Amino acid sequence: MEKFFKLKESGTNVSTEVMAGFTTFFAMSYIVFVNPAILSATGMPTQAVFLATIFAAAIGTLIMGLFANVPYAQAPGMGLNAFFTYTVCFALGFTWEQALALVFICGLVNITITVTKIRKSIIKAIPSSLQHAIGGGIGIFIAYIGVKGSNLIQFTTESANIVSINGQAFTPDGAFSGIFSVVSNGGIIPAVVDFTAADTQLALIGLVITVILLILKVKGAILMSIIATTLVGIPFGVVDFSNVSINFSSIGSAFADLGLTFGAAFGPKGMMSLFNDPSRIPLLIMTIFAFSLSDTFDTIGTFIGTGRRSGIFSEEDQKSLETSTGFKSKMDKALFADAIATSVGAILGTSNTTTYVESAAGIGAGGRTGLTSVVTALLFLACIFLAPIAGLIPSAATSPVLIIVGIMMLSSFKNIDWDDLEEAIPAFFAAVFMALCYSISYGIAAGFIFYCIVKLCKGKINEVHPILLVSTLLFILNFVVLAII
Repeated sequence: MEKFFKLKESGTNVSTEVMAGFTTFFAMSYIVFVNPAILSATGMPTQAVFLATIFAAAIGTLIMGLFANVPYAQAPGMGLNAFFTYTVCFALGFTWEQALALVFICGLVNITITVTKIRKSIIKAIPSSLQHAIGGGIGIFIAYIGVKGSNLIQFTTESANIVSINGQAFTPDGAFSGIFSVVSNGGIIPAVVDFTAADTQLALIGLVITVILLILKVKGAILMSIIATTLVGIPFGVVDFSNVSINFSSIGSAFADLGLTFGAAFGPKGMMSLFNDPSRIPLLIMTIFAFSLSDTFDTIGTFIGTGRRSGIFSEEDQKSLETSTGFKSKMDKALFADAIATSVGAILGTSNTTTYVESAAGIGAGGRTGLTSVVTALLFLACIFLAPIAGLIPSAATSPVLIIVGIMMLSSFKNIDWDDLEEAIPAFFAAVFMALCYSISYGIAAGFIFYCIVKLCKGKINEVHPILLVSTLLFILNFVVLAII
């Protein structure tokens, strides 16, 4: 194990890696339950998506751990699953089988741009100030996920500001049943909650526990805080034991349903019908483009934001990334593992599988090698039988950890010259928009766009790397396409 994962070389050990694997799993295990809830709205069988989510996460994470030897976990991405359901299926009218085919093609595109070094070239083209901004921005983003998951804030919107409900235009006298999506414009107002809810109170206690353990430098502090907060949550009534049981007949039923989604991307309702209408081909291309752009930059942002600060991608590895061919650097292998996972997930029956930013929780707990990922992957597989037990860990127990990990990552901002507006303006938009837009890729887009604007105003547009300029234009095109469709 030492020889395979190179634990000593990475400054870690088996116990630390195991704890980090558990921490990453607990931080992102919610996807096992949330992803089926979102995708089932398209008509996909819930139990099948449940298993597809687990297998996609386990396979993708195992590839990341065993092939790339890095502590990143993969699973169907939040945001991308919503785009799959509410935009691709509901707004654009694709069947879920066709949407899976589009995701599979997106995976092939990502594999192609990885093998042809386009992804690596993009990373090399990003200036150091923006790379530091992305690292700090992911810290803000992760902390915001934690604040949101802790239910510390609430949002209020007047009826006049509601744009749509369930993907349909909103009218005050309209009848909407089974509401699953509400879109509001800039009139939405955030505010601190009144702290009467038990889960919010538990999250505050968990935050204090996490801070105390970390300040006292207790070994395994992050994982211990999750467990301790969960135990405290029992008398609060936040931990629900009512569903703790293993129903083998239900598991058998889930595997039977998996047959409906497995390979559906290639069936008569999927790939075989995708190109029947030539008039929709431009729409197909634009949708694949939107999938791929978001997936690509989410992953790049996660690697840049967490890998360099922690030393997972060393200076030698970064130099190898720039000069080597094939898959000699960890970054090469990690990018390839991420690309493969998307197509694998589509075959199983789920939306884009991508590298999870919550991996930062395990990295914050000391995870430095692929052993962390292997542990996380095995825990995902265990969810097939122990999903109710995994579901015992409340969001109130994991969210405080994400807040603290976000704080740890803010140190990247110190490497930005905030007195120089040429650096400060693009850095601000890259960092802050990640949280405000709830998207790593959109934050990167904002940073790229303002970086180009600043350089253009200063007459230094020739300093902008051609790849970064093309990426910026593609982002702008993507926003135009989203506005049209």
